[in-house]
Amino acid sequence: MTGPGDVPGGTGLFGPVLHNGPVAGLTDDAAWLRAMLAFEVALAEAQAEAGSATEDEAAAVRRACRAEHFDVDELGRAARADGNPVLALVHRIVELVDADEGGPDGAVSLVHRGATSQDVLDTAAMLIAAAALDAVEADLRRAVTAAVALAEAGREMPQAGRTLGVHAAPVTFGFKAASWAVGLVRAGRGLDRVRREVPTVQLGGAVGTLSVLGAHGPAVVASLARRLGLAEPVVAWHTERTRIGELAGALAVVAGAVAKVAGDVVLLSQSEVGEVRDTVAGRGGSSAMPHKRNPVAAVCARAAAAAVTGPVTVLLGSMAHEHERAAGAWHAEWLPLVEALRSAGSAVAWLADCLEHLEPDPEAMAANLARDGALLQAETVAAGLAAVLGRPAAQALVRAASDDARRASVTLRVALAARPEVAALVAAGTVDEAALDRWCDPAAGIGPAVAAAERALADVRRW
Repeated sequence: MTGPGDVPGGTGLFGPVLHNGPVAGLTDDAAWLRAMLAFEVALAEAQAEAGSATEDEAAAVRRACRAEHFDVDELGRAARADGNPVLALVHRIVELVDADEGGPDGAVSLVHRGATSQDVLDTAAMLIAAAALDAVEADLRRAVTAAVALAEAGREMPQAGRTLGVHAAPVTFGFKAASWAVGLVRAGRGLDRVRREVPTVQLGGAVGTLSVLGAHGPAVVASLARRLGLAEPVVAWHTERTRIGELAGALAVVAGAVAKVAGDVVLLSQSEVGEVRDTVAGRGGSSAMPHKRNPVAAVCARAAAAAVTGPVTVLLGSMAHEHERAAGAWHAEWLPLVEALRSAGSAVAWLADCLEHLEPDPEAMAANLARDGALLQAETVAAGLAAVLGRPAAQALVRAASDDARRASVTLRVALAARPEVAALVAAGTVDEAALDRWCDPAAGIGPAVAAAERALADVRRW
């Protein structure tokens, strides 16, 4: 089990909270630089493999493309002149290859040959996304494992079901936690598909036709994809951005699944409810109120999940790239992609932390059930009486008894016994007292919730 603070996250004033977990480090400037250099090395090696360059030329490019030879801030400043940092990167690689006394004379011409700036950045983005998705999935599996453990521990733990914020009918805490797991698994399955299908190499040259590489083009693309561990596209996707859209959509669904669970935990942690608590000592303090134990992990999971919406909206809204290369729509993707990955990763990391340290309080759940005087059993009582009175009459009777119970501050069982219609049914032997007792007992009615949780967990365990 991973404890709070064990997983690296973002830096600065807000990063450790909003960019919690490993994704921040997998998407920083250093990671982008490494990914861009990996593209340039693999491109040179792929051309050597295809026979359009020599192994010595590729080796010279490989020696030049070491991260310590580059300054990301300098590349960023230079990008103002060209609209992206790739041209400055290529210029620096050329300088290093040209200065390599041990390199062959033709090595400089191999640098970036056949590629365009978007090929480099799109491929780097796919490498970054693949690593980030692996980390998100690992934390998602932690969260699912913790939810399953909670579901198993709360298998027969009666709890008030709530609809529209109001007590409805009894469930079990196991049912609630199993439902959490189902949502997280569905999000995870979508993430799995995106991880398998979306990370794709980009190489098309100026207009996507591989014109500079000539007959070697398809072989170079295949080799490049294999070397980088990415899928090989049918054709360059410079302005066909469904991959970015699918990635954005999967991250949004993950964030939504996380937000649902975290929101439930926040509500169940309310003082008036008190059905769960965070067991991490010293966490959840307030700068003004020493007594507070705020559900910090759930709160931060909600915050990070909410932060996914903005960048995802930009990514989806930027999908309409014109002609063969877009003016601005491509550039608009860079930072939102990073933010969507980081925020989704942070949301999942916080939720895993939250669920791993969440403790249910069965006594509080029982007290909340008892507070309603078995009114949560009204549905069950109405169903039982419907067998002898018909559904409309049974519904009307139980509604009237429920109103009586509220007015007199008595239990539903007491209110039912005071109704002459019920007394007549008991006297006639049509309904016995034991049946009324059973119908009004929340603990006796949790069987369907237990069964539903078991079905849910069976599906979850297949993931």
